[in-house]
Amino acid sequence: MSIGRIARHLVQHHWWVKRIFPPDVLNRIEQAIRQGEATHCGQVRFVVEGALDGAPLFRNQQARSRALDVFSHLRIWDTAHNNGVLIYLLLADRDFEIVADRGIDAQVGAERWEQICRAMEAEFRSGQFERGVIGGIEAVSRELARHFPPSGPHPNELPDKPVVM
Repeated sequence: MSIGRIARHLVQHHWWVKRIFPPDVLNRIEQAIRQGEATHCGQVRFVVEGALDGAPLFRNQQARSRALDVFSHLRIWDTAHNNGVLIYLLLADRDFEIVADRGIDAQVGAERWEQICRAMEAEFRSGQFERGVIGGIEAVSRELARHFPPSGPHPNELPDKPVVM
């Protein structure tokens, strides 16, 4: 565990999330999720966590491990067709992770999820925060539409509202 990472997580916290993701941006992200879900039968959640604190930070928990915890905690795996996808951002590390339920992950694959994450991270490096997140949501939705097109009524099992932790 590096001192730099600890300092980044202790200094960059909730105020930073609110600056980058004010309510109007969160509303546009919610709309992007809703529009995307109209094109497929998957369920998408976006979660941004400003920084780790306490035990996760001092255990040096990495973004992937934290994303798996959040996926479980928010019960994204608990959909009727195993079609939940989490787009997780650990802002202090500027690290995106995508965790997909087994029904989707087997079709899309880790390599494609990683490509989408790297594209979002590139937008963040250029200061295009909203565009990065919405572009990622659109890319995930295209994959879901390709592999899991809508068929009949598909209820919205998970909230579309972004989660700020």
